[in-house]
Amino acid sequence: MYKNYSTSGQLVLPMDIEVLIPEHHLCRIVDLAVEKMNPNLLACLHPGGGRPPYHPKMMLKIILYAYTKRIYSSRQIASQLTENIYFMWLSGNQKPDFRTINRFRSNRMKDLIYESFFSIVDLLSQEGFVKLEDYFFDGTKIEANANKYTFVWRKSTEKYDQKLDEKFQQIVQMIEEVAREDEQAENEQDFQEKLEASPITSEKIEETVKKLEERVEQEPKNKVLKKAKNQLGKDLLPRKEKYEEQKETFGNRNSFSKTDKDATFMRMKDDHMKNGQLKPGYNVQIGTEGQFITGFSLHQRAGDPGCLILHLDLLKKYNRPLPKNLIADSGYGSEENYAQCEEEGIKSYIKYNTFDVEQTKKWKDQVGRLENMTYDEELDEWICINNKRLVFQYESRKKTDNEYISVKRTYLCVDCPNCPFQNACAKGKETKSIKVSMENQKQRKEVRELLSTEEGETKYKQRKIDVEPVFGQIKHNRGFNRFSLRGLSKNTTDWGLICIAHNLMKWDSVTKKQMKIVKD
Repeated sequence: MYKNYSTSGQLVLPMDIEVLIPEHHLCRIVDLAVEKMNPNLLACLHPGGGRPPYHPKMMLKIILYAYTKRIYSSRQIASQLTENIYFMWLSGNQKPDFRTINRFRSNRMKDLIYESFFSIVDLLSQEGFVKLEDYFFDGTKIEANANKYTFVWRKSTEKYDQKLDEKFQQIVQMIEEVAREDEQAENEQDFQEKLEASPITSEKIEETVKKLEERVEQEPKNKVLKKAKNQLGKDLLPRKEKYEEQKETFGNRNSFSKTDKDATFMRMKDDHMKNGQLKPGYNVQIGTEGQFITGFSLHQRAGDPGCLILHLDLLKKYNRPLPKNLIADSGYGSEENYAQCEEEGIKSYIKYNTFDVEQTKKWKDQVGRLENMTYDEELDEWICINNKRLVFQYESRKKTDNEYISVKRTYLCVDCPNCPFQNACAKGKETKSIKVSMENQKQRKEVRELLSTEEGETKYKQRKIDVEPVFGQIKHNRGFNRFSLRGLSKNTTDWGLICIAHNLMKWDSVTKKQMKIVKD
């Protein structure tokens, strides 16, 4: 005897799929979070007119739930809408195709991803999960969806562009010689002076080609002019336009990928070839509290220090409250970052690059180290361990990519040849010289005092168990170690959805732990 079984004519209870969804399932949290968002936020995604679109809340729910389940492909999301009851319930049994899903994610959401993300963060704050006071900051590099070998380097472009300019000058000189032979030297000499007066551009080459065409019409048998015209029009002009386009694409970067021009070549930790290979990618920066992501940003620069100010500017752009305490590793311990935090009223628990090594005996025994010298404020001189004085020489200024101006003062020892530590201190030079940023020295002193307190030590130790596990959760456990979209705006949307999905999963996890504690 078997239980009644048949694949045809099935009619079973319950008829409502929601009855089959567990009370505390993750998809219910996704549904609750999206429903509590400002309805006017998603309403502007569709300007109106034409066929009625799918509801943006429904689209956002299925995408967020898919991201919590490690499903990032629009085709796979569309497939789940016909197979998975959780997707069916969130979509209300509606079945948008993969093109509609991808269009909504890539095009519709790109202008509202930060507003959507911060609305979820505000909801977490209302539920008591985050206080938005401590900001544990760190970054990682995510590989772009681009070919590893179709790269363009700034130095190569500039070198080839310079050679092209030299070739153009040679052709112009050849035209001038032909003009002299034809007794038109005066007009061509004026033309030559006009060309040399301004930099060589594609417009200038195109103007030269037009003038040569006029000359060729007058002298159709002049082979030299025909050759010059063809060389300029078919070779130099297209190449010049290509180099100009590449320079515009570079911006402040030194490289980009041909398949994703917004991606920059960076050194990744995940190097399967073990040869330090550069890969196209993006620098992702996040701020966390209690392992909830409370802020994120995507950058095209490989270095972390310059990303902090841009990240804080983004928070201000969306009228977000700046954190009271910012905790980050020594990669962000630069003068401009300390100055920015001080200006914004943020207490910065950020180590500088030599903070840990300064505590070792080997460091303290090095005579030439600035940290082992004493500053005479009255005479504006530095005194080394052997009581030799370093006298001020000149002042220099350097501007960073974020327009911050750092002032460094150079000091030179006047009695270095008579010192027994001269070789070890000056390292082969005749005299010892140091470059000092007095502002940075003051900042480092304040950081040492702050991190030496019990509160400072506690917060900095907490950084390792707050922000770093989030990257491990996303990259390793969630399998998101490579973008699937192309372009900075689309990948910003992609990462924003990942951050929202992570917060919803963390919300679900914390809620279930609290329920278990109550039951026990």
